[in-house]
Amino acid sequence: MKVSVIVSTYNQPRWLEKVLWGYSVQSSGNFELLIADDGSGPETAAVIERFRTESHLRPVHIWQEDDGFRKTEILNRAILSATGDYIIFADGDCIPRSDYLETHIRLARPRRFLSGGALPLSMQLSERITVDDIVSGRFATRSWLRAHGVRDIMQFKRLLRIPWLNALADQLSVKARFTGKNVSTWKSGLVAVNGFDHEMRYGYEDWSVGQRLIHIGYRVKQVRNRAVAFHLDHPRPYRIPDEMARNRAIFDRIRKHREVRVRDGLTEMQARMAAEQSAAAARPS
Repeated sequence: MKVSVIVSTYNQPRWLEKVLWGYSVQSSGNFELLIADDGSGPETAAVIERFRTESHLRPVHIWQEDDGFRKTEILNRAILSATGDYIIFADGDCIPRSDYLETHIRLARPRRFLSGGALPLSMQLSERITVDDIVSGRFATRSWLRAHGVRDIMQFKRLLRIPWLNALADQLSVKARFTGKNVSTWKSGLVAVNGFDHEMRYGYEDWSVGQRLIHIGYRVKQVRNRAVAFHLDHPRPYRIPDEMARNRAIFDRIRKHREVRVRDGLTEMQARMAAEQSAAAARPS
């Protein structure tokens, strides 16, 4: 199967650079990398261009103008641009361990989505991690994390590479959701539910996709102890209580009425992108 990785970002160029180098050393190198950029400034574009020249990867930069939190729209743009039949979604502040993609690919099954998470790192440690730490892989080891002040033993169990134990830990873990920072599924399923809902801003916009997939017969598989990523710390000014409450109400409606298809999603974005391309072609050069 052909795999597309969609990494979302917004004005975190330093974090994105670290994340991109994490993808440069994946044990599975057969994938397409797309950056879904919700209106970042020129610093992000510069990071992506520099990464293209310094690594073997050639990420596709998909950008839209900054008009508030519109992650659902940029993700739909990226889905429409992706050529893979299997899509892995990740955030631009989550550094993947070297076996992250290999794990998602190995565990992929028909009519299923895989749900992971990310180990939270302090701001001090997020700042301290270097590209060399990432490329060498040492940042993802218990010894390195202990040496840099991490004391949470419960987090360390996720770093063990014992397949049967990791699988058991996932079975006993928290309820899995479609969490955008670490999740994968089939493009055909996303097309069937019409992708992400443009009506939704921050909060439950990813859970809602998973709920719609469940309504068409998909099952969720927990992989947080196998597909391991590390979450760099950052402020969250887009966490607006009123909007989150509104999105929660939408999610509850989707679940209650077993809704399947998004009213304003992939199909509508495809039409918008076609109109944008026609307008651009009509402009005098």
